[in-house]
Amino acid sequence: MLLAVSVFLAMLLQSRIKNQTIAEVEQQGMQIIQIITQTIRNAEAITAPAQGTSASSLTLDVITSVNDPTVFDLSNGTIRIIEGAEPAIALTNFRITASGLIFSNLSRATTPGTIRIQFTLAHANPSGLNEYNFSKTFTGSATLRQP
Repeated sequence: MLLAVSVFLAMLLQSRIKNQTIAEVEQQGMQIIQIITQTIRNAEAITAPAQGTSASSLTLDVITSVNDPTVFDLSNGTIRIIEGAEPAIALTNFRITASGLIFSNLSRATTPGTIRIQFTLAHANPSGLNEYNFSKTFTGSATLRQP
């Protein structure tokens, strides 16, 4: 009986850890998408990537001159934002590793700028345990509010 209870508790703990791992990856991914899309919508112009191209960083001309330019990029597995001359701010924490950050400029000549964002987040798993093994690809897009 004690063995059955021990096995059940171990499985319950693994399930709880797996659910926390999934929740952390999804929460950070949605938060990053929201920050990037809101910044794009409020920007004056897309500086890079050029129209019809893709790049691993996004440079925006924003309304607040102190934050100009605003850059999103990937450095050592961390998605960052750099506003003006300020130091980079990490948008992911140490338990999450980001990869495959791509910004595609889908703008056309007569339309406001449109950017598609794609990246993958994976939970750090230095011990190789299955319950910490989770990754997800996030995709979003945003269009400038101002032409």
